[in-house]
Amino acid sequence: MAPRNIDSQVSSEWMPDARGQAVLSAIIKEHLISGEPVGSRMVSERCADRAGSWSAATIRNVMAELEEAGLVEQPHTSAGRIPTGEGYRFYVDHMVGNARLSRIDMAAIERTLGPGPQEASGAPNQLMERISHLLSELSENVGIVVAPPFADNRLQHVEFVHLADDRILVVLVFSPNIIQNKVIRLDERLTQEELEQTARYINTEWHGKSLLTIRGEILRMMREEKALYDRLLHNAMLLCEGSLEGEESGTADVYVDGASNILTKPEFANIERLHELFRTLEEKSRLVMILNECIKREFAFGDVQVIIGREHIAPSMQNCALITSSYRIGAGLAVGTLGVVGPMRIEYARMMAVVNYVARFLERRMCEGESLPPE
Repeated sequence: MAPRNIDSQVSSEWMPDARGQAVLSAIIKEHLISGEPVGSRMVSERCADRAGSWSAATIRNVMAELEEAGLVEQPHTSAGRIPTGEGYRFYVDHMVGNARLSRIDMAAIERTLGPGPQEASGAPNQLMERISHLLSELSENVGIVVAPPFADNRLQHVEFVHLADDRILVVLVFSPNIIQNKVIRLDERLTQEELEQTARYINTEWHGKSLLTIRGEILRMMREEKALYDRLLHNAMLLCEGSLEGEESGTADVYVDGASNILTKPEFANIERLHELFRTLEEKSRLVMILNECIKREFAFGDVQVIIGREHIAPSMQNCALITSSYRIGAGLAVGTLGVVGPMRIEYARMMAVVNYVARFLERRMCEGESLPPE
């Protein structure tokens, strides 16, 4: 579950020894609590069990070494040190280890999300809303869930209903029991009988396949000479294209909760910086792009990914930490993302454990819901 190093700025020629790591850990843990620069006296108190023989001068020298390496910085001349983005990166990569979920957090997750598959039945959007709220509450930051794009998910059933003005209502039921309604308009006019005939054909021939796969197979069949003049295939292709419109653009359902939490964080006291971050959180397309960038990085599926500070491509996120994990719905190709966004001063070990557990929890719930009939 441990994340890989991403563009770490720490010199490969110098790594803090055991004493340096103990001091860095003490600075990070104290700063997470207080939000204030940490002085040598506080480090000494935090390291009392191992620093009995460390003099104040020794601790100050170690802190100076950490500062020279870019792992901590001194906001003012007379102040203590605070971790840098590179310091947090070193901490996450080398000192967090396999973060474990506490019993308190596990109980909160189980209590909020419910004990059984009925929670996923008929309302996966409600489940994802609850998860974004839960992640926000547990982190006291921003919780985000991005649903998988429907174009990749397995189609269980489709219906087409003729509406006024030559519009068509498309009812798509995906695995596991996710229902999406779309209204489309075609260049050609189809009767209700033709719509029903096409729906029966798609449901019979391509049950359990994604819309993208169905479209590809129809195109392949239409290239064969015997299928060139098949009206049913032609209608199915038109309706598939209409149903897919907008689903391949990267836009997905995004659930964001707790954006107001960042108002309480001293790291976002800069109004201009705060407004830019809010704009990023409000513009779902930008948010999906940022989270998709996480998925594209070279990680095994299901790994927790941690992106810190200047590792972010988006300027508005370069004072933030983003902790995410991907999840897969059922046995299909559809992959979504969930996670938390907050300042770099965030409980990395705890949030990594929470995000990982919730992602696996969501997978189990959605998988259990696959066998349930639509409401």
